[in-house]
Amino acid sequence: MIHLKNIFLQYGDRKLLNDVSFLIKPSDKIALIGKNGVGKTTLFKIITREITADGGHVEFQNEVSIGYLDQYLEANDTKTVWEVARSAFDEVLASEAKLEDLQRQMEEATEFESAAYLQIIEDYNVHLERVNGLDADRIDKRIELILKGLGFDRSEFHRPMHTFSGGWKMRAQFAQLLLKEPSLLLLDEPTNHLDIEAIIWLEEYIREYPGAIILISHDKAFLRNTASRILELELGKVYDYQLSYDKYEVEKVERRAIQESAFRNQQKSIAEKERTIKRFMAKATKTSMAQSMKKQLDKMERIELDETSNSTLRMRFLPVPRSGRTVLKAQGIGKSFGEKKVLENIDLQIDRGDRLCIVGQNGQGKTTLARVLLGHLDKSAGDIEMGTQLSIGYYAQNQSDELDGDETVLESMDRRAPEGMRLRVRSVLGAFMFSGEDVEKKISVLSGGEKARLALARMLMEPLNVLVLDEPTNHLDMVSKDVLKSALMEYEGTLIVVSHDRDFLADLTSTTIELKDQKMRKFLGDVNYFLEKKNLESLRAVAMQESDEQPGKAAVKTPKPILSRDDRRALQKAVKTAEKNMGKLELQIKKLEEVMAEPDFYLSPDAEEKSKQYGALKQSLSEAEDKWLIAVQEAEAI
Repeated sequence: MIHLKNIFLQYGDRKLLNDVSFLIKPSDKIALIGKNGVGKTTLFKIITREITADGGHVEFQNEVSIGYLDQYLEANDTKTVWEVARSAFDEVLASEAKLEDLQRQMEEATEFESAAYLQIIEDYNVHLERVNGLDADRIDKRIELILKGLGFDRSEFHRPMHTFSGGWKMRAQFAQLLLKEPSLLLLDEPTNHLDIEAIIWLEEYIREYPGAIILISHDKAFLRNTASRILELELGKVYDYQLSYDKYEVEKVERRAIQESAFRNQQKSIAEKERTIKRFMAKATKTSMAQSMKKQLDKMERIELDETSNSTLRMRFLPVPRSGRTVLKAQGIGKSFGEKKVLENIDLQIDRGDRLCIVGQNGQGKTTLARVLLGHLDKSAGDIEMGTQLSIGYYAQNQSDELDGDETVLESMDRRAPEGMRLRVRSVLGAFMFSGEDVEKKISVLSGGEKARLALARMLMEPLNVLVLDEPTNHLDMVSKDVLKSALMEYEGTLIVVSHDRDFLADLTSTTIELKDQKMRKFLGDVNYFLEKKNLESLRAVAMQESDEQPGKAAVKTPKPILSRDDRRALQKAVKTAEKNMGKLELQIKKLEEVMAEPDFYLSPDAEEKSKQYGALKQSLSEAEDKWLIAVQEAEAI
């Protein structure tokens, strides 16, 4: 369908794309992956002819239509959501009007053999085929299906675009693009403004899409559920894997090992040849031979390796200062903006070491809840009691606004780094894609994404016992996300995360808070447990079912199993027993930590034995927590 041949593009001394070639077939579902800045979006713009490559060319079959979802689409604020979506059919609607006009011309014609009449018939057939091909009779049904799938409620269809946030405007533009059904869809970070429900719906839509799709995304779960082919851009070259994402990851490790082996062998060979050349150059009789060898060496195609690899990057948060047992207790929390009620009667207690994620459709109040709990936003009702000895780190979606624009990246990090951490500052920055001269840039000249990454990196420099992260992965590539997640997995403080990235959230938290219709629902498990508990392939089906229920018709409920009084008591006792066991273990760990905190602890003869005892207690606590979680889940089911 589309063939890219030997694409070459250079900016200054940097070869962004170097001899890139691949074929896009009619029903391909391709993930285009690579670190930020390697040229993925640039490649999209070469395909759409927005950018002309310095070398190579793109071959198109006849009548290939391309739809491009840019990260920075501009919406028409004067139209309603429905009008924006319906504009996808402007061409077919114009063809309908043209058909009526051509029909009238044929009825009024008198010279049936003339060239003008034959042209009218030809034009009529062209427009008729266009209308029939786009199924004009079902336009409104298709618009409603796509808008609902992307999260719009019927009541919002005819609201003006200017009344929506930027993310929702992007969804309306996305709906328009999907409704056009081009033969090739280019989607650049399509999940950035979608919640989990809309992402799951989009995955199903992509799998069933009749045309070809190329996706740029750092959401592994999304790619795992959509792509059947992976194109990886690295150091200007493209590597084509005709594999699913999971199989690609395995193949990638093997290819990396082969590359590293080849790189080491070549470097060894180059070093040997350079020593020989140096030795020969010192002898007049062998100077010409040395010069010949040097020319051959200069012509050698050097093997390059990507400087960073997931396996080599490992970051940790600083040791966590101990907080009080209860971090936060909220009762009856409500929040309204004018007449719009966002939260109502929310009760929530967060204890030391809890790990929560907050999920829900966009607009349900996830960020609002986080800001109200932290006191960054006034509540409309209820009480919040904060714990003691709290050191809170908050990453907001607009966190970059609080950075000092006059500082350099390195200065901003150095100023927050405690003694002993300054040597690691550059390593931390490297993990968040700041290397070389980047660290000397003024913050004022950084892009929004760069500022967001810097704000996250700075949190690794501070001893925090509570972390609240609002969409922390939006501007991170896969390597940086993996680095951040690994650090958070080892973080021993209290963690609250607002995110729609399922792969990032998986196993990261132990409690999931869902916000819906101003209310809160608590699930004792991570995001995958939450999705499983919902027991629907697409969470959007919940809203669909509710809206399709017939008035006055009672919903059929599945009866819960009837348990005896003894069974109920046994389950409740199991929960209490597990809680007591956890309390005892926590007390033992606390006492041992106080001993281990003594300055001369590691000089004592029993230091090794107590260290082993500490590790065993931590393991026992982890197992006790698992037993408690199972007991609570069984008790919840009654």
